[in-house]
Amino acid sequence: MFARTSALVFAPQCGQVRNMATLKDITIRLKSIKNIQKITKSMKMVAAAKYARAERQLKPARVYGTGALALYEKADIKAPEDKAAKHLIVGVTSDRGLCGAIHSNVAKAIKSEIALLTGAGKEVMVINVGDKLRGILHRTHGQHIILNCKEVGRKPPTFSDASIVAGELLDCGYEFDQGSVVFNRFRSVISYKTDSKPLFSVDTVTNSESMGVYDDIDADVLRNYQEFALVNIIYMAMKESSTAEQSARMTAMDSASKNASEMIEKLTLTFNRTRQAVITKELIEIISGAAAL
Repeated sequence: MFARTSALVFAPQCGQVRNMATLKDITIRLKSIKNIQKITKSMKMVAAAKYARAERQLKPARVYGTGALALYEKADIKAPEDKAAKHLIVGVTSDRGLCGAIHSNVAKAIKSEIALLTGAGKEVMVINVGDKLRGILHRTHGQHIILNCKEVGRKPPTFSDASIVAGELLDCGYEFDQGSVVFNRFRSVISYKTDSKPLFSVDTVTNSESMGVYDDIDADVLRNYQEFALVNIIYMAMKESSTAEQSARMTAMDSASKNASEMIEKLTLTFNRTRQAVITKELIEIISGAAAL
């Protein structure tokens, strides 16, 4: 008896659709992105200045590290496989972020090394140099961490900082047979590589077969040299990691600034289109009202 009739509803083509951003929302977002772009550009400039300084200081630091490793290479020092049951890993990062995947690469290398050594039945302990590495390894490998070193990366690393880390390593009470330092080795402005350098305890060096050639080395002299070599290796690793971090941060902030520029262009285009649609709608309403009169 009663039939449902459908009515045609005409909606204006130029009106704003539901959930479409208003001019005020677009303006607020444009302003926030422009402010972020200013910050990223400033951070890029600061990172570029710090990178130039770190690169200048890296060359003499490499001399310390290569000189310390010369004895291990020339004497062919290796820990016996049957006695190397305790392994120590020193991971070098910093406390600061916004530099890409530079810290997670070190953590990934340490995780794979822990899995490899524990699978072989060896005991593995980790010393974290930098709070970023501690944050990554704490949840999954917290039982392997014996020491955390913070306040790294705020200032350029010095030989005194490396001496403090080496002193804490020797005083922590963990008697290791063999170890390694995992860090990011600087290659160029846009390239770095996660590298590892060996560490040996004093007993391992003293009992090595190749050290029998050096008959005149006193035990105290060898111990002092071993401690000095440990500081030099850690110092080189901290300098390499710091330079790679500044170059990675400079590259990351440059990419962030470019992404912000692209977002600003897209939002500006959206803002102009939305504003034109509003103006066109108002003109249509004025013309329609004048025609009705």
